[in-house]
Amino acid sequence: MLISMNWVNDFVDLSGLDLEKLIHQFTLSTAEVEDVYHMGGDIENVVVARILSVENHPDSKKLHLLKVDAGDKIYDCVCGAPNVREGMTVAFAREGGKVGGMAITCARIAGVESHGMCCSEKELGISADHSGLWEITDDLPLGTPVTEAYAIRDVVFEVDNKSLTNRPDLWGHYGIAREFAALTGRALKPVTRMDLTPYKDLAPIDIDVIDRELCFRYTGLKVRNITKKVSPVDMRIRLFYCGMRAINLLADLTNYLMLELGQPMHAFDCAKVDSIQVKRFDKPFDFETLDGVQRHVDENTLMICSKGEPVAIAGIMGGLSSEIEDDTDSLLLESANFDAVSVRKSSTRLGLRTDASMRYEKTLDPELTTTAIEHFMQLLTEIDPGVEIISAMTDVYVRHYDKIDLSFDKKYVDRYTGIDISNEQILNTLNALGFNASLSGETFTVHVPSWRATKDVTIKADIIEEITRIYGYDNFKITSTKSALAPVLRTVNSNDDRFAKDLLVQRYGLHEVHSYIWCDAKKYKELNIEIEDNVRVINAMTPDHVVLRRSMVPTMISYVNENKSYANEFGIFEIARVVEGLREDGLCNERKHLGVALYSRTRSEKDVYLGLRDLMASIATELKHRPFEFRIAEAKHNWQHPRNTAEIWLDNVCLGFITVIHPAVQSKIDKKAVVVAAELDMDAFSALPASVIRYDEPSKFPGIDIDLSLVVSDTQTYSALAAAWADVTPLLKKVALIDSYTGAVKSITLRFTFSSMEKTLSKTEVQGWVDTIVERLGAMGVTLR
Repeated sequence: MLISMNWVNDFVDLSGLDLEKLIHQFTLSTAEVEDVYHMGGDIENVVVARILSVENHPDSKKLHLLKVDAGDKIYDCVCGAPNVREGMTVAFAREGGKVGGMAITCARIAGVESHGMCCSEKELGISADHSGLWEITDDLPLGTPVTEAYAIRDVVFEVDNKSLTNRPDLWGHYGIAREFAALTGRALKPVTRMDLTPYKDLAPIDIDVIDRELCFRYTGLKVRNITKKVSPVDMRIRLFYCGMRAINLLADLTNYLMLELGQPMHAFDCAKVDSIQVKRFDKPFDFETLDGVQRHVDENTLMICSKGEPVAIAGIMGGLSSEIEDDTDSLLLESANFDAVSVRKSSTRLGLRTDASMRYEKTLDPELTTTAIEHFMQLLTEIDPGVEIISAMTDVYVRHYDKIDLSFDKKYVDRYTGIDISNEQILNTLNALGFNASLSGETFTVHVPSWRATKDVTIKADIIEEITRIYGYDNFKITSTKSALAPVLRTVNSNDDRFAKDLLVQRYGLHEVHSYIWCDAKKYKELNIEIEDNVRVINAMTPDHVVLRRSMVPTMISYVNENKSYANEFGIFEIARVVEGLREDGLCNERKHLGVALYSRTRSEKDVYLGLRDLMASIATELKHRPFEFRIAEAKHNWQHPRNTAEIWLDNVCLGFITVIHPAVQSKIDKKAVVVAAELDMDAFSALPASVIRYDEPSKFPGIDIDLSLVVSDTQTYSALAAAWADVTPLLKKVALIDSYTGAVKSITLRFTFSSMEKTLSKTEVQGWVDTIVERLGAMGVTLR
């Protein structure tokens, strides 16, 4: 955004100050300045002059020979401008002057000497118009330097728009002037406003805000008998310096007000628009905007209508059918406030971003609408005194923002800043910025102004930022602050999360990933994963991210698919949120789950699956000091294997599952690879108490191991067999599964370890216990191989 210092100077007296240093100070305190331009600095000895005579050049059809009275003498000049005529008042660069940095000297043009140059607006750098000479219509003495007659010399600086995103008040020169007033300690002049109360008894405008969710305020006024069509020169120059072209008086005034106050306005031709309805339409339709483009407007776009017909896209651009034309002598002036999100989304859908929409997107102050109309009328009546007001100012105020009052003491300021800023300086700073601050005892009270209360200043810390940035961050002394620090006690949940992550990374070499809580419909479809019905997101950014996930595994599988080309074998995990429907209070039932996925092109499905089982088992033994129980379970999701799925239990609580990925899903990832996954409810897991660790003194005598190879059925589990040796003898210290075989029959090998604290056991001594175990196993249908 381009800012004119001449314009700023209308509201705060900056005379006698170094503008370059002041702009640098603005960068440090308010917003980043990208560049500074010195406009009109390359113009010298260009004066107001009158063309006394015009003769055709004897050797050229396009050139003319002029006699020009520049106040000091009559100059001979050669000119090729198509609009040159006798009696015309122009800007004349005398011999020895400069235009655009180019020195003006006596030059021979087509055989005739020219002792100066009549200038166009483009040559002087005050507009882009190069169609002919700049015709000066003001009554000025000949010989008056144009840089004294008009505000051609100016300092213009460019502000990075990104640094103003949270400051809707800075999208106009008046808001910038307020900042300079605070920085310099000089007074901010009020905006000139026409008193419209004498017209309050006139008939109001028919304004109907139908869509009250998206239109917060709509203010209108009707005027007629507009006779002036061209804006004053200084107004046109300021518009050009700030990146806008002059069009006509009414269009220029609305643009001028937008650049001055930050409030977009629109002027409708009263002959075409005499009433207003603000609404959305039920069906999409095509609408031709002021730029002559047919645009497809959908049912979510807010429109300004007259008698049911659309005349403008709210907050973005007017329609071609209601534009101001050269013969327009009456207008309906609009000054409104719209929902920022609606304007941004509509602008994005239409592919149409305008100066107005950029400002509305920032959440403008609705209190500006009436100020803008009153200031508009003040300027219009100064330019065209014969203008008549033919309606009362009609104001439909739908939504008021909450007023924000904040209180704090000096200690709060000192604690946050680390420096001693006086009470007087705090009050002066806040009042200069419009915060209406007062001090009672040791308590400051501030009333956040409307132009800062829409999104910017909401808490006490924001006030500290206002104080310190005007004080100057570069004025802070670098010192170490003193703060009372206390250790933060970790909860059981956070400890379990941290230890589980350390275990998975350090012992098993897994990689942690980070994901979003919603299902990615596009990725799921590619992998044949069904999106299960669950809580949905209203107004999701994309239709692919509407449903919140119930499980971590589909997310893990998607990441496996995206990373499969980087390694032949890897594992990933994440502890994140899932949503299991709604609670009784209507809020989402969020749960924290651990999701794990292993991928391998080198190992068998059995090895990878059992490896995942051991990995999950170690979480229980390390954190709860007792083992998980794995129970064969049915697949509940389409991505789970119908047979190779097991539930994870602890203390008779089902905490999760491990599974091989269904072949229909796995084939989409890699037909030659194995993918297994697991999920654990960390909230439920952390709620279970950890067992007390018991330490047994090892025997100094050697123990004895007995291996039994057993034939078992497909339905029998290790946990069921454990009853056979549960209470045989205290000397049985350990039972381990050391081998398994699946062929014509299924068999396993168990190793029984016996040990005594008093002596070395012999095989004869333990044989009786072994026989008891074999007998009990036989009763279960298990035989020795």
